[in-house]
Amino acid sequence: MTESTQDPPLLDFRNITVYRGDTLALDGISLTIPCGQHLAIIGPNGSGKSTLIRTMMRYDHPVRRFGPIMKLFGRSNWHVHDMRKLVAIVSNEMVQACSKSASGRSVVLSGFYSSFELWPQHPVTDAMEARGAEVLRLMSAEHLRDKPVNAMSTGEAKRVVIGRALVNKPRALLLDEPSNGLDIRSALGLRDTLRKIAALGTSLIYVTHHLPDIVPEVSRVVLLNEGRIHADGPKELLLSPEVLSEVYGMPIEVVSKDGYYNCWA
Repeated sequence: MTESTQDPPLLDFRNITVYRGDTLALDGISLTIPCGQHLAIIGPNGSGKSTLIRTMMRYDHPVRRFGPIMKLFGRSNWHVHDMRKLVAIVSNEMVQACSKSASGRSVVLSGFYSSFELWPQHPVTDAMEARGAEVLRLMSAEHLRDKPVNAMSTGEAKRVVIGRALVNKPRALLLDEPSNGLDIRSALGLRDTLRKIAALGTSLIYVTHHLPDIVPEVSRVVLLNEGRIHADGPKELLLSPEVLSEVYGMPIEVVSKDGYYNCWA
């Protein structure tokens, strides 16, 4: 998707300070993400990545006395159910939250109701069925339609949970450590699928420790450290040995190939 200068930003955060208990987790964060941009947020453990995700999704809330601004698509006030259809999150916790007896179809269609399986009070229209089938095809998961979650591999379960997020045609997909628990083949397959999703116009926002997760379509990197934005800029500049070594406090080597990156100490 081409970045738009006419649409309001996908996300506009200013002066965001968040405490988790007595711990200062985010310290005056300001971050704007244009519609259509693909972004990666990385940083050490404890840098604030998880809290930033939770704040984006309105699970955590900033300290009001600092005058925070929190807008999605130009709006501050949202019904959370509506907001989470436009910016959908995929995490390992969501994979775990799925009912183990639910089928792939049930998990995908449950996205219409913000649940993790279909219940008797959830009517499914022909249009919903058609969209669910479309999403399973996109995720190369048609064979999982009737398979229960407890019979799926971690990679298969992650595919149907991403399908659950996509069923509402979100404008952005927030990916929390997408390759966790996947073997090499599954991780590579998921990476290719995410590239297809990006090509269809859904913004990808990665939160990850694992540089190979980051697809070539990602143009921007935000580095967090100690609850603050340490650096924000083009991927090619920030995924460098010098910058990553400074953020992580240890010598790091980086290699890039065909738009993908990897690193080691």
